Amino acid sequence: MNNIAWAAGTWTTPPVRHETKDDGLYVTARENSDAWRTTSYGFIHDSEHALLAPFEQGSAVEVTFRLNFAAQFDQAGVFIRTDEATWIKAGIEWSDGQESLGAVVTRGVSDWSLSPTPGWDGRLVTVRASRSGDAVTIRARVDEEPWRLVRVAPLDPDAAVSAGPFCCAPTRSGLTVHFTSWRTTPPDASLHPES
Repeated sequence: MNNIAWAAGTWTTPPVRHETKDDGLYVTARENSDAWRTTSYGFIHDSEHALLAPFEQGSAVEVTFRLNFAAQFDQAGVFIRTDEATWIKAGIEWSDGQESLGAVVTRGVSDWSLSPTPGWDGRLVTVRASRSGDAVTIRARVDEEPWRLVRVAPLDPDAAVSAGPFCCAPTRSGLTVHFTSWRTTPPDASLHPES
């Protein structure tokens, strides 16, 4: 594992504030910040706070943050970007009164998937994206529990891609996310665990 310095990233949209401390990066999101393209809602939002660095083929990126959400659509995790219309966000989102693990995959238009994660609140969540061949495999876990498969999505093997931590606060002001680490690792060896 290699830690990525917070200063190595570039913001897609600067947050209200960000501060590096001994225990990580604290990011305060702007109210109405979000990432979405068209599907079902009819709007395009590209105001997410994503801190991105190059994401090379044959590598993985991991982001860890403390889960502490309370308002509709509070969200944080990993953001993977090729261009303004081709990106993925994966992590935890507060939706309809509970935290859920999910992903939005956008190729011109967005899709969305969620699965509830009861008992994760207040704990450390890690989201890992592994880039290999023509795909990115996204997994997540809480604390040191086993990894859960979140999504396998297409990703152009020749594209210049960037990735890193992100957060959004679509419905409120005052969301501050505490990111504890950002690092690169080898990609997952296979899609399915060995039995």
